[in-house]
Amino acid sequence: MQHLPPVLSPTCVPMDELCDELSRLADTITDVSDWPLKSLELCGQRGVYRWFLPEELGGYGWSASDQIRGYLRLSQADLTTTFVITQYMGAVRRIAASGNTAVIEQWLESLASGKQFSTVGISHLTTSRRHLKRPVLRAEESGDGYILDGIAPWVTGASHADLYIVGATLTNSQQILLAVPSTLCGIKAGPGHELVALSASCTDQVSFDRVHVTRTMLLNGPSENVLKSATGIRTGGLQTSTLAVGLAQAAVQFLSSESIKRMDLKDAATELRQEVGALSERLLKMSEGDSDCDTSEIRTAANRLALRSTQAALTAAKGAGFVNGHPVGRWCREALFFLVWSCPQPIAQAHLCELAFDTHS
Repeated sequence: MQHLPPVLSPTCVPMDELCDELSRLADTITDVSDWPLKSLELCGQRGVYRWFLPEELGGYGWSASDQIRGYLRLSQADLTTTFVITQYMGAVRRIAASGNTAVIEQWLESLASGKQFSTVGISHLTTSRRHLKRPVLRAEESGDGYILDGIAPWVTGASHADLYIVGATLTNSQQILLAVPSTLCGIKAGPGHELVALSASCTDQVSFDRVHVTRTMLLNGPSENVLKSATGIRTGGLQTSTLAVGLAQAAVQFLSSESIKRMDLKDAATELRQEVGALSERLLKMSEGDSDCDTSEIRTAANRLALRSTQAALTAAKGAGFVNGHPVGRWCREALFFLVWSCPQPIAQAHLCELAFDTHS
């Protein structure tokens, strides 16, 4: 394997090299048959997965703000691969924070190096399908562990995972979080939904048919809300907004390059570039603990900016951007993703109001 220098900061030369390569590969990632294995391997070789772990667990111990800077760079280069990484690192960080030494010793280093892949199946405990009376993924105690039955409905990289971090609900309504090897009998993963964008993330459901999981695989719980009770891990937050801003950066960079040749684009490029810069600074301030920033306001602004900037880039690209294979068309489709991915109801409602009522009339 070729030795590549690790990415030790968001602004180092190896980071530039990695992003250039990810950007080149991004145009080849279009549907469920295009799982971004090469891109993920490159990130593993460059040490990306160690950004999110403390040094005592084999990581680089990046600060929260440097993690934001790193995600901004990666999502600007390749949103699909970066989205997969967020789910991958969600699993890795939950393992690291669990204190379960058996799981940490067995899995953490191979996941941090990129030799194995893990992902999360927890959306049903937050925004997806919580309205259903019967939990979609159920657990019952059995001897030395639990029996899992049901589905995890939205799992990124479902058919490619070596390990699932899944949440399930017990008969007394308490929840548990488990590290479940994909090789256990009774597990079946879908190949991936054909989506409007990010199909290569291979997001699909994973079904569990009376799967026996030992108690040694328990990461957190039982508790009433296991995701909130997990030490050192926050659900939601700035991650989604960061990826939306990274996508906006890609569109604005295209628009700015076109404005050098076309003066009619200069004002729009300048305005959007300033907005992206200002919102990036708000993200960084909030990651550093600025309580004056509101997460919901940032998410709404990031969604809006991703939509506006990508559509501006398409307008500038004209017909060429509307031809399949042009990155601008892909960016426009990817911007729609932020309207549905972990989008809280108040934010969705704000977007609906904007679309339904002409504020300029």
